[in-house]
Amino acid sequence: MRHLIYETHVAPEWVDYNQHMNDAEYARVFSLAVDAFWEKIGLGDDARDALGVTTFTLEAHICFLAECAEAEALHVTLDILDRDAKRFHLFFSLYRADGQLAATSEQMLMAIDPATHRSTVFPEAIAQAADGFGQLEREAWPVQVGRRIGIRR
Repeated sequence: MRHLIYETHVAPEWVDYNQHMNDAEYARVFSLAVDAFWEKIGLGDDARDALGVTTFTLEAHICFLAECAEAEALHVTLDILDRDAKRFHLFFSLYRADGQLAATSEQMLMAIDPATHRSTVFPEAIAQAADGFGQLEREAWPVQVGRRIGIRR
């Protein structure tokens, strides 16, 4: 079910004092991947205004798995884990040029009425476009889904 959703490279300004991509930049790449998903299902910049719906991120969890070097090509894939009329539970995987999984981001996003900043339903056309992405069966969810932060004892 995995769909290529976004491609980029590590910009020089994203590299930190450890000579690899800074943690905040992983969040940037995942945010841009979310925007690419919205664009693909018809909820890009112009459509949001026309449809009277925007989205907010309710929760996000990043797992950092490998370093990314300056200028390295990156690509992000998307799996839809779950969704309802108002929310998408998404899972993004960030891969390095060598194919190694570098990070994952599990996110919960909600449709919002921009006039009230309250939840609303996604327009039917958006829901139908999302159908084309399918939904990953729970048995196939990546091991990073649902992780909690804590010191294991």
